[in-house]
Amino acid sequence: MNWLTVAAQVGWSTASLAILESMALPRTPLSRLFTVLLTGLLAGLVLAVAVLPGNLLLGFAARSAFGSYSALPDVLRTPATPQRSYVYANDGTTLITTFYDVNRTDVGLDEIAPTMRAAIVAAEDRRFYNHGGVDLRGMARALVSNATGGETTQGGSTLTMQYVRNVLKTDPGRTAEERAAATEQTVERKLQEIRYAKALEQRLSKDEILNRYLNIAYFGSGAYGISAASQRYFAKTPADLTLSEAALLAGLVQSPEAYNPIDGDQEAALARRAYVLNAMADTGVITAGEAAAARAEPLTLRPTAQPNGCTALAGGQDDWSFFCDYLRQWWLTQPVFGETVEEREQALRRGGYTVVTSLDPKLQATAQQQATSVYGYDEERVLPIAAVEPGTGRVLAMAVNRHYSLAPNPAGQPNYPNTVNPLISGGDSVAGYQAGSTFKLFTMLAALEAGMPLSTGFDAPSRLPTRYDADGDSSCDGRWCPANSNPEWMDGYRMMWDGFGRSVNTYFVWLAEQVGPEKVVEMAQRLGITFRADSDADFAEHNAENWGSFTLGVAATTPLDLANAYATVAAEGVYCAPLPVVSVTAPDGSPVSVAPSCERVLDADVARAATDAARCPVGQQSPFGQCNGGTATSVNQILGGRPVAGKTGSSEGNATEAFVGFTPQIAVAGIAANPDDATDAVGAAVQAEVIAAVARVMSTAVQGQPELAFDAPSRALVGDPRRPVERPEPDRGPQREPSDDRGPLVEFRRWLDRLNRG
Repeated sequence: MNWLTVAAQVGWSTASLAILESMALPRTPLSRLFTVLLTGLLAGLVLAVAVLPGNLLLGFAARSAFGSYSALPDVLRTPATPQRSYVYANDGTTLITTFYDVNRTDVGLDEIAPTMRAAIVAAEDRRFYNHGGVDLRGMARALVSNATGGETTQGGSTLTMQYVRNVLKTDPGRTAEERAAATEQTVERKLQEIRYAKALEQRLSKDEILNRYLNIAYFGSGAYGISAASQRYFAKTPADLTLSEAALLAGLVQSPEAYNPIDGDQEAALARRAYVLNAMADTGVITAGEAAAARAEPLTLRPTAQPNGCTALAGGQDDWSFFCDYLRQWWLTQPVFGETVEEREQALRRGGYTVVTSLDPKLQATAQQQATSVYGYDEERVLPIAAVEPGTGRVLAMAVNRHYSLAPNPAGQPNYPNTVNPLISGGDSVAGYQAGSTFKLFTMLAALEAGMPLSTGFDAPSRLPTRYDADGDSSCDGRWCPANSNPEWMDGYRMMWDGFGRSVNTYFVWLAEQVGPEKVVEMAQRLGITFRADSDADFAEHNAENWGSFTLGVAATTPLDLANAYATVAAEGVYCAPLPVVSVTAPDGSPVSVAPSCERVLDADVARAATDAARCPVGQQSPFGQCNGGTATSVNQILGGRPVAGKTGSSEGNATEAFVGFTPQIAVAGIAANPDDATDAVGAAVQAEVIAAVARVMSTAVQGQPELAFDAPSRALVGDPRRPVERPEPDRGPQREPSDDRGPLVEFRRWLDRLNRG
């Protein structure tokens, strides 16, 4: 579009357009000469406009060329400026991190110190409260200064015009080309800016325009808006800015990087501060004495880097980062934040949300301490721990002995001490770990649901020939033949109570045969166990009826899935999807619906009956007196005798060791494993440490909470024990959890145990 076309369109003279272009285009000797010649013409124009009320000439141009306020682009009428989202712990005040593409948070004008408001007006647009969006006098003053100075030292744009430019160049709804066009040095762009500014001034008050400007202006060092700038330079809110601090920040917007006292020239920043203070004194908002005192103040900065994402958490709390990453992955699956993953990501990084998560800092600290007490950060093996609240699914802690970091690891160490793999929750390349006999819970639930009571008895042998085809050491005449790892303590007539308490493999394999392995697999899925390994998912979909070993925990799972499954039993059969948030608030203060997603998946009586049997492994007694031995009796002591339930688990050859425990208020699971090498067995000796670590996390979780009892199941699911329960004399205390008995290592361990017993 050439000048004559524009002039015809808006009714301006070509001379007036030449003046505008001389201000907008790059400076050349010819343009500077032309500008000087036209200075007189502009002065006459200014005088003419001054006598016209409301800058009639420009008003006519704006109306004829563009139209009313309602015709403005939506982004100018309803700003969509990108803002950072804040993520807090469950107390609502402990900052975990922020997410942003642009470091900005909008604040109201009443949240900005009056000196800051006065400083920006004095620095950028002294006649702000007197013009109608376009200041021809200011243009003339800038034109004369720039023409005689040889360089562009003053701008002719008002705060309203600058606001228009800032909005258009940062509008997330525009393409990169459209955003770049908002700062092009052309007459057409300048005229559009003028028209938009005039239209805005017809509808918005001066204070609203000033507020919007202060929330979008760039102050350097990555800080957009006065809130981010106050935090970045002085670690305070904009309401608390002093006169000298406000003058320094106001001076930055003209050239944010050149005057930046953190990354740029501090002397230039101080000189610019002095200019702003003098301008404030000239306009009468402060006295000359106040300006002099503020100029004399030394430059005192408190540079504060705003955390961004999960690899740079507030206070260096990288042990919260695995939870942070889980929160982000959850967010990307929620349609309330956008129709696509890309839109949800943009909402998190640009939407200005306030997120109060479910993370409990105290519980997280205990979980992290316990995880690292078993294995250090530099060890190949890990102990991931997850804690879930029954009845809501809220995730209260996620800990593991790893640094959540993209930093390189020493040669030969692929994932330690640094990794961003989701070792606690699973996903991406992490399928999980075998959790051994913790899966016996699903067999017990399936049997109870089928009408088999807790007193269902079976004379459990040392080895049990099954109907499933097998070969090798784990077979008997071509059939899978699992064994008990400690026959003397496990063999014999068992019911669900002592079968679960002593973790009798042959009892539970038999029980699974009675109810059908496919029902056991379906029960696990109903309680949230996800098959992330392709082989597990394929077996579950196509051959579940022959997955007899499933009850022994051969499928991979994660501490989070396992804790949440047991939390469903603690909540008497109500499953809640894992949830990492308590509340989410939009920038306008409106709440976003993120309530727990819960449904009943078990009859409450079935869940109560399973809980009754789960009292046995942890050294407690069921109301029916049928517990007589457990594999984790230390838990009762660590929890101080308050009602608790749980289950241990060991995979074949003690490759992994697991424990999951629960009270009515908390469920916690931990699995010791080598995430990079499944053949590296953690060994049976670590089982006691895993049990203690999980129990101590539970103990922290229930501190200060009322002691709640488990409800007893109905007589229908208890049944009538037909034989007295065998009780060893004397009781030899807790026994180690049997592993999945299918290999030669098991036979060797059994032989060694017998040898040790003589």
